Amino acid sequence: MVAISSNDADAYPADAPPAMSAEAREAGYVFPYLYDESQAVARAFDAACTPDLYIFDRFGKLAYRGQFDGARPGNDEPVTGRDARAAVAALLLGASPTSDQIPSIGCNIKWREQ
Repeated sequence: MVAISSNDADAYPADAPPAMSAEAREAGYVFPYLYDESQAVARAFDAACTPDLYIFDRFGKLAYRGQFDGARPGNDEPVTGRDARAAVAALLLGASPTSDQIPSIGCNIKWREQ
């Protein structure tokens, strides 16, 4: 697993690598948290919001693109990772994740002026 931030850190310093490092420490991330300064990765994946979640199968083929779970700011639903966990569990069993993949909803990526 890897997390990638593609937000414009010049316009949004709270999304710059030093703040990302602090967030990773505070949240206890045990995976790489990378910075896509050029935003090329976000564009290549047609990412639209944070978080935009992609899960690939053992062949590197996209198997799931959707929400982490149903939690949203203000809906009081707990953060469980239910949808992402179900997709990974299916792949580990040699099956395909559900085709009912609900898009992620979050803040828009903070794009650089072009």
